[in-house]
Amino acid sequence: MEPLLPSSSHKSSVERRAEELDTIASVLPMERRDELAELLTDQDVETLKHLVNQGMGDNTLRALTSDLAYLEAWALAATGQSLPWPAPEALLLKFVTHHLWDPEKRSADPDHGMPVDVDDNLRRQGFLKSAGPHAPDTVRRRLASWSTLTKWRGLPGAFASPALKSAIRLAVRAVPRQRRRKSAKAVTSDVLAKMLATCATESLRDLRDRAILMVAFASGGRRRSEIAGMRLEQITVEPPIETEDGPPLPSRAIHLGRTKTSGADHDEVVYLTGRPVEVLDAWIEAARIESGSVFRKVDRWGNVSKRALEPGAVNAIVKQRAEMAGLEPGEFSAHGLRSGYLTEAANRGIPLPEAMEQSRHRSVQQASSYYNNAIRRSGRAARML
Repeated sequence: MEPLLPSSSHKSSVERRAEELDTIASVLPMERRDELAELLTDQDVETLKHLVNQGMGDNTLRALTSDLAYLEAWALAATGQSLPWPAPEALLLKFVTHHLWDPEKRSADPDHGMPVDVDDNLRRQGFLKSAGPHAPDTVRRRLASWSTLTKWRGLPGAFASPALKSAIRLAVRAVPRQRRRKSAKAVTSDVLAKMLATCATESLRDLRDRAILMVAFASGGRRRSEIAGMRLEQITVEPPIETEDGPPLPSRAIHLGRTKTSGADHDEVVYLTGRPVEVLDAWIEAARIESGSVFRKVDRWGNVSKRALEPGAVNAIVKQRAEMAGLEPGEFSAHGLRSGYLTEAANRGIPLPEAMEQSRHRSVQQASSYYNNAIRRSGRAARML
């Protein structure tokens, strides 16, 4: 029998959704537009467009879209149907049991946890990569996204039900997991120096990567989304910084606007001084960037694209440079620049409030977790013998 071809109505609806996704691509960059057009429903796309029009933050929108795509893929694999809105409590409980399970019990009972056919389906599509149950925080985040999208559709949900809360609590208790940092190791100045040594030529790729690493670190450990989305219009020239024993140092202000931890109307500003400014200027001049995105793709022939890097590309650059420097790439990520900045500040005796002014952490508890670990490791309390 000849394989069934997609009907013209199905094809046109997919193409229409792809076009709709294109209209919000500048706000919501997506690498898998065509796949999402197949996966998401018309109502899903309308919801995303509505959220864009409501002015929801870019990072929040990316996270919601990623979670929605996963939820739709899981629902199709687990039930054969798209997500129902609102979702019944039974489906929410099924989601928990498919993602939070005990590996030891699964070894004795193959039916425990996510069914093999569902697991295989999600892996073929690239939605599942690591083995084992999901991290509890990931499950909670996806349920929170599911709840948010349900509310935006004006529908009730069972996300606060005692049964769901109890299921999550019992599953987490049954399988304790050690909390892992986003980057296993911090990119401190010594590690950064090794990575920068791999950017030794004047090729455009080396110039760009050198600028990314130095700007991300020196500006307080900027998030990968902030680096990828940085535009020339955000950077302003500041008066040079006078020094006692040398020429004045060039200075720049980077206006971050609204960030993950700031209010909607608050313009966060961080500063660059000295060598990072020179490296950034060298990249901008060599790439002939006159407006728009600062950090862009460079193809194999050395051509600079007009398109900005994806946030994931910043992470890939950190890992690639770590590997080129003879380090273990799995131990480093873009977040290591953020944790590394605060760790280095602690190592150099810079007061935490001063370091937080540059990193723009709002939570003292979160910032001090990096800071205090460095102090404790080298402090007197750790050298009693």
